[in-house]
Amino acid sequence: MTDSELPAVGQPGYGDLLTTGDMARLSESTLRTVRFYEQEGLIEPARRSSCGHRLFTGRELMKLQLALDLREAGLSVQNIKDLFCLKADCACPEEASKRMSNVLNEQIDTMQQKIAKLRKLREELTAMVSVLTECQSCDEGNFPLTCENCDVMGSPQLPRALQVLWHECE
Repeated sequence: MTDSELPAVGQPGYGDLLTTGDMARLSESTLRTVRFYEQEGLIEPARRSSCGHRLFTGRELMKLQLALDLREAGLSVQNIKDLFCLKADCACPEEASKRMSNVLNEQIDTMQQKIAKLRKLREELTAMVSVLTECQSCDEGNFPLTCENCDVMGSPQLPRALQVLWHECE
């Protein structure tokens, strides 16, 4: 959208533009985060109001939300910039689509590995919580020393997390 296509402040359609605060609220982030992504060149205000406030389009909000999701998934800001600029750096649609597909497939593979690790850790922590439920009714004296000789702690199926986190501190 060019400046001439943008409505003036107070004109019909102005409400379609978003302030920095709107961007932060709608992306569930902070003003500081919005400003950071703007400084990094990932989003750009469409214009400024007469008071100097930055005004963004809905497309910029979508870019911000995607950038935040990609960051949370583990991509660096530079990786995100590269992804956002990839199409423009290509000479033809075939090259752009192949490169974009390759980059995205690499990210999907990385995410699948992370998901598998997170699932395994969730299962282990769930098992730990289950065992700790038994510990809540423990009436042995001399806690935590008695934990070392406890039948529950002596189980061969004791989750690794419990073995590490519930041992006696040295």
